[in-house]
Amino acid sequence: MGQITLALLGLAVLTVGSILGYYTRQSVARKRADVIELKLKNRILETKKEAEEIKAKAEEKSSQLIEKVNKEIEEQRREIFQAERLLMKKENLLGQKQSQFESKEKDFTDRLTKLRKIKENLASLERETEEKLEKISNLSKEEAKKELLLNVEMQSQKEILERIRKLETEGSEKYQEKAKEILALSIQRLALSQAQEITTTTVNLPSDEVKGRIIGKEGRNIKTLEKLTGVEIIVDDTPEAVVISGFDPVRRHIAKNALEKLIKDGRIQPARIEKTVEEAEEEITNQIKQAGEKAVYDLGIIDFDPKIVQLLGRLYFRTSYGQNALMHSLEVAYLAGSLAAELGLNVKVVQKAGLLHDIGKAVDHQVQGTHVDIGIRILEKFNVGKEIIAAMKSHHEEYANESLEAIIIQTADQISGARPGARKDNLENYIKRLEELEQIATSLPGIEKAYAIQAGRELRVFVNAQKIDDFELKKTAKEIASRIQEELKYPGEIKVIVIRENRIVEYAR
Repeated sequence: MGQITLALLGLAVLTVGSILGYYTRQSVARKRADVIELKLKNRILETKKEAEEIKAKAEEKSSQLIEKVNKEIEEQRREIFQAERLLMKKENLLGQKQSQFESKEKDFTDRLTKLRKIKENLASLERETEEKLEKISNLSKEEAKKELLLNVEMQSQKEILERIRKLETEGSEKYQEKAKEILALSIQRLALSQAQEITTTTVNLPSDEVKGRIIGKEGRNIKTLEKLTGVEIIVDDTPEAVVISGFDPVRRHIAKNALEKLIKDGRIQPARIEKTVEEAEEEITNQIKQAGEKAVYDLGIIDFDPKIVQLLGRLYFRTSYGQNALMHSLEVAYLAGSLAAELGLNVKVVQKAGLLHDIGKAVDHQVQGTHVDIGIRILEKFNVGKEIIAAMKSHHEEYANESLEAIIIQTADQISGARPGARKDNLENYIKRLEELEQIATSLPGIEKAYAIQAGRELRVFVNAQKIDDFELKKTAKEIASRIQEELKYPGEIKVIVIRENRIVEYAR
C-alpha cells in the first residue's frame, strides 16, 4: 500500500514537474522570440537607414556625373561651333582666292593673246624687212649670214691665231719649267753614291808564304776552293795579295769570306775548305736578309712579306749594266716618292712600287720570262696591292701605263739609270755573256755545276759521276762547245773543261 502510494506520489510529482517544465520552456521561448524579433526589427531599421544613405549618395553621385557630362557636352558643342566658324572662314577665303585666281587667269589669257598677236606682227614685219633687204642686196638670208661670218672670220683670223700661238707657247714653257723644277728638286733631294761593281776582288795576305798554302799540294786546295765557289783564284806576283775573279758578286763574296777565314785559321786543306765555304754561304745569306731589311726600314715600309724582303736583299749582289740593283731600286723609290709628293699623289704606293720594280731580277736566272713578268708573278703570289703592281709593271713600257703613279715609276727609273756614272753597258753585256755560257752547260742532263772563269775564256763543268761515266765526258764537252758556237757571239775562243770526280766517304767509329 505504501509502495503504491509512493508510486502515485512520484507519478504526480513527475506530472506536475512536466507541466511546470513545459510552461517554463514556453515562457523562455516566448522571451527569446521577443528578443529575436526586437533584434530583427532593429536590424531592418538599420538596413533601411543604410539603404537610404546609399541611395542618397548614389543620387548625389548621379547628379554630379550628370552635371559633369552636361559640362563636357557643352564644351564639345562650343568646340564644334568654333570649328564650324573657322571652316566657314576658310571656305570664304577659298572662295575669294578662287575668284582672284579666275580673275588673274583671265588677265593672263588676255595678255597671252596680246603677246601672240604682237609676236605674229613682229614675225610679219621681220619677213617684210628680210624681203626688202634681199631685194636691196640681191642676197638671201643664208647667203648674207655666210658672208657676214666669213668677213668676221677673215678679220679676226690673224688675231685668233696669234692668241692661240701665244697661249700654247706660254703654257708649254710653264709646263716645261714646272716639270724641270720638280725633277731637279727630286734629284737634289737624293744623293746616293754611285759605287761601280767590278768583277774582281782582292784579298790581302799576311805574307807571301800563305800563297803556297792556298795553292796546296799539286793545287788541291785552290782547285777545291774554285770548284766550291765557282770563281777563279789568281795567285800572281802581286805581293801579299791574291785576286778573286768572277762575274757573280755573290760567289766572289763567298770566296772572299771563306779565304779570309781559312787564312786566319791557318788550316787550309780540302775538308776544312768545304766547311768554311758552307759557313761563308750562311753568312752571305744573313747579309742578304739584312740588306733587304735595311732597305725596307730606310723607306719606313713594314707590311712586306719576309720572303719579299729576302728577295730584295738578293738584289744587293745583282747588277744592272754595272749599277747595283738594290741601290738602283732605292734610288727609284726615293725619286718616285719626291715626284709623287710634288704632284700630290700617293707617296707610299710609288715608294713601294719603286722598290719592287726590279724584284724579278733576284730570280731571273732561275725562272723563265722577263724580270717584269717574273716580278708581277712574285708580287701577286704574296698578295701585294694591285695599285703597286700596276705602277711597277710598265717601267719598261712592256705594259701600258694605267695610272700617274706608273708614269712616275718609269720616269724615276730612267733618271736613276741615266745619272752620270750610274751604268756601264759593256760590263753588263760581258756579265750577260758569262751567264749565258753557264746556262748552256747547266741545261744539259747530268751537269751539277758550271762556272765561267778567265773572263769568259774558260768554262769549267762538273758532272754527276753517277749519271755520266768517263766515256760520255768527251761527248758532253763536245756538245757544250758546239752549242756555244751556235748560240753565242764571243771574241777569240772558249776552253770547255768537263770534270768528273768520284768521292768515297767512310767513317771509322
